[in-house]
Amino acid sequence: MGHVGMAAAAVRYLRADHPVEALPRPELRCVREDERAPVDQGEFRRVLGSFASGVTVVTAPAVEGERGDRGGGEGAGPAGFACQSFSSLSLDPPLVAFMVGRTSTTWPRIARAGVFCVNVLSAGQAGLCRAFAASGTDKFAGVAHDAAPVSGAPRLTGTLAWIDCAVHAVHTGGDHLVVVGRVNALGAGECADEPPLLFHRGRFL
Repeated sequence: MGHVGMAAAAVRYLRADHPVEALPRPELRCVREDERAPVDQGEFRRVLGSFASGVTVVTAPAVEGERGDRGGGEGAGPAGFACQSFSSLSLDPPLVAFMVGRTSTTWPRIARAGVFCVNVLSAGQAGLCRAFAASGTDKFAGVAHDAAPVSGAPRLTGTLAWIDCAVHAVHTGGDHLVVVGRVNALGAGECADEPPLLFHRGRFL
């Protein structure tokens, strides 16, 4: 089976009507217990924090029978989480990618939906980012949105841009998963001329 066949099989699996559980946290050590780790985790975070990144919210439509992120146990609802690790990947075919922690509780719902929308946040949406970074709350409370044209995933109001995708492939990367999405539709948001929301050294810019 070639790469295309493997990707198609992965998407069929993700869309199937069965549980998709978060993978167990992997063992990250690449040296023996009596050896010094090659990179201190605190130093890793400090140095990599020098790289300023854009901020997005990745959303997925409701899946029948799931509670979603609206809280209160009121039936199915959409899912979403704040994501800094987003990037364009390929022009032909049009692909994007984002990284999500393997212990994320939101990712399995996105995986089951098999589709997602990336909402690129504007400089004035730091509060929205914080809301979607929280857990155990109604993330969509008071958040204006409509449905992305192909996936039906929440397309948030006031963003710089939106990218409507189907899950194309999922790869492991240490304690994260690398999710590749095939772009089915995209466009500029209502605030396309505003500056972007950036995250640098632990704070928003």
